[in-house]
Amino acid sequence: MRIFKNLNKSAIRGAALGVLTLTGGVASMPLATLAEPAHGIAIYGEPALQQGFAHLPYANPDAPKGGTIRMAEPGGFDSLKPWVLKGNAAWGVGVHVTESLMMRSIDEPFSLYGLLAETIEVAPDRAWVEFTLREEARFSDGSPVTVDDVIWSYETLGTQGHPRYLAAWSRVDRIEATGPRSVRLTFTEPDRELPLLMGLRPILKKAQWEGQDFTTSSLEAPIGSGAYVVDQVEPGRSISFRRNPDYWGRDLPLMAGVNNFDVIRYDYFADANAMFEAFKAGAVTVWRELSAQKWAGEYGFPLMTDGRAVQAEIPNERPSGIVGLVMNSRNPAFADWRVRQALIEMFNFRFINQTLNGGADPRITSYFSNSVLAMEDGPATGRVADLLAPFAADLPPGTMDGYALPEGRTAPWTAPACAGRWP
Repeated sequence: MRIFKNLNKSAIRGAALGVLTLTGGVASMPLATLAEPAHGIAIYGEPALQQGFAHLPYANPDAPKGGTIRMAEPGGFDSLKPWVLKGNAAWGVGVHVTESLMMRSIDEPFSLYGLLAETIEVAPDRAWVEFTLREEARFSDGSPVTVDDVIWSYETLGTQGHPRYLAAWSRVDRIEATGPRSVRLTFTEPDRELPLLMGLRPILKKAQWEGQDFTTSSLEAPIGSGAYVVDQVEPGRSISFRRNPDYWGRDLPLMAGVNNFDVIRYDYFADANAMFEAFKAGAVTVWRELSAQKWAGEYGFPLMTDGRAVQAEIPNERPSGIVGLVMNSRNPAFADWRVRQALIEMFNFRFINQTLNGGADPRITSYFSNSVLAMEDGPATGRVADLLAPFAADLPPGTMDGYALPEGRTAPWTAPACAGRWP
């Protein structure tokens, strides 16, 4: 990641995020005796942070608070309702205004910790999940977050909300209150991931939306339980969020050292070029540069040369993902590894990288590059070699002994004289 920060009085350091985790039990005991309330849950194993942790490992509890951060977004918006298909919703509403029962930790692959929910409880086979709300949880208008709000939110999002909610909701058999502050979701079949997905659904205030057509877009400011409220809105141009001084969760360990800005503002621009020009002019606080060529040669503007901005490369160990052409090996045309290798040989990455990026971009060698899951140089060793050994005879060449992508050449590929004639 590459980031620039405008160093002005209104820009104070800050960040915000969160997490959750839990374990299973012993199959020989009755299910009712195995499930126990926990402060968090992980998709596998247990969460890294134990009950009573002080703060998230990447948050600074002593971080200063105050100031304004201005971000840039492309395009425009005509809605403040990101939970439905209609309309083009402003960025940030679902991030800053509303909350979910659980919070994700960016320091763990998939662990969640209780936010609106004080505890989470799951069946040993994860056929159901039960959440118990924090008694102190409140919406920004001071009203309590109730089980009724939770059930209404899940049912409404699952049946009238954006299609992204439908797949998970179709695997829920029923949702029911099990106590004055507890709610249980029972699934159509056991599922390891579904309890976590359900913990990340936004919780909306039933009284605000009940009786309306929820599927329509709206510029009505949502009432949420998050650390920020909608402050000023210019449809299509800008939206700002103001930190709520009465935020119910400000003393939670999850919130120590986060939500530090008084105001978070998003300004909208026609395209990335206009956004970059706004940053150069000092109208945008942060800019993430994705082009190595621009990074190396297009930052001699006054904001940089007079020291009002800092240029920094911030390393991380997140999987890079992949941008490129992927061959579907289930298609008979690509089933033979030699065909795939021939196409790889034809892709002259070295020339393309030199032409577009001055040769500065590293090549992605794996779906999980930049992480411990990435393909490494050299032959398979240790447990990897042990796992692959029984199948060695059927694996493509290079699987056991090591594989490297072709280096390519600095000039474009040209067909040899024998092109069109195969031996």
